[in-house]
Amino acid sequence: MPEKQFVVSARKYRPDTFDMVIGQATVTNTLRRQIEQQRIAHAYLFCGPRGVGKTTCARIFAKTICCTNRTPEGEACNACKSCEQFNSGNSRDISEFDAASNNKTDDIRRLIEQVNENTPIFGKYCVYIIDEVHMLTPQAFNTFLKTLEEPPSYVVFIFATTEKHKVLPTILSRCQIYDFNRIQVNDTIDALAAIAEKENVEYERDALNLIALKADGAMRDALSIFDQVVSFSEAHVTREQVVDGLNLLDLNVYFEITDAILGKDAMKALTILNEVIQKGFSLSNFLSGFTVHFRNLILASNPTGAALLDVGNELGAQYETHAKVGAVQTFFHCLELCMDAESTLRYATNQRLHVELLLLTLCEPGEEEKKNA
Repeated sequence: MPEKQFVVSARKYRPDTFDMVIGQATVTNTLRRQIEQQRIAHAYLFCGPRGVGKTTCARIFAKTICCTNRTPEGEACNACKSCEQFNSGNSRDISEFDAASNNKTDDIRRLIEQVNENTPIFGKYCVYIIDEVHMLTPQAFNTFLKTLEEPPSYVVFIFATTEKHKVLPTILSRCQIYDFNRIQVNDTIDALAAIAEKENVEYERDALNLIALKADGAMRDALSIFDQVVSFSEAHVTREQVVDGLNLLDLNVYFEITDAILGKDAMKALTILNEVIQKGFSLSNFLSGFTVHFRNLILASNPTGAALLDVGNELGAQYETHAKVGAVQTFFHCLELCMDAESTLRYATNQRLHVELLLLTLCEPGEEEKKNA
């Protein structure tokens, strides 16, 4: 019996319809309305962080406008000849072009020849998806200008880029521009949970929360990390396994040090720091996370600010609980000292002593406490 081939989650669960796209409702709703109203532009630019669905939306949009038998909901039918060819990877009406490796003037000239020679076979459009468009040279961009401004009536260009600022203004002015958002932590957690259930993987939401934070708004990164964690956890994903397997600094460390600071227990704070160092974490990363930690505590101390926390419901509740223990002024003072220490850390001859001095200072009683002593 042949061995079953593993397909990574980022490919296996790649959205196939607009409804399946996570965290980009504004973009997908606008594109859907354009299809319904038959107001298809000749050039689009999808821009935003990596792994948030730009190329995926480009493919869904291309397949949908080329579909000859769309569903009542405005989605591609996945049954007509155009959809069948696209799903098999042999579509003649939809072409993908990687500008990262085909960024010279000659490459664009060949693309222009293809644009002028090819006509739709099944649907109304020929769609050209150009990924990493910012990688084109200025000369290649200029070669493309005339065709982009006045393409054949049946041609649609969809550009995707993570760096819109590198695209020439003359190109931008000829496109409808769609900005994609970072995917919210809670949306990422919910998506990972749904996939875990389909794959019969046991999980803790705290573990998925850590994966979502590590992915930093990129769903593709989250799925890659998820696959990695499932492999070494034997399909039982716990918080401890995520921390150990990905060599993450457990965020509980920051809460424990904060408790030590509020309790003026300098030795406890230094002991926790020593454990962090013994585990091999860099002081730079520790200090950066510590600074963000106090920023989150300040936000969590106010209902309006708590809404700005993008850390997941579980971790958000933990921040709100800890924010009630200390005064906001204390957290402000800690944040200022952490920012100062972070900015001067790279100049310190002894970085460990530098961070230890920070913790000792944070554990010192304030002026009011000294007066009342």
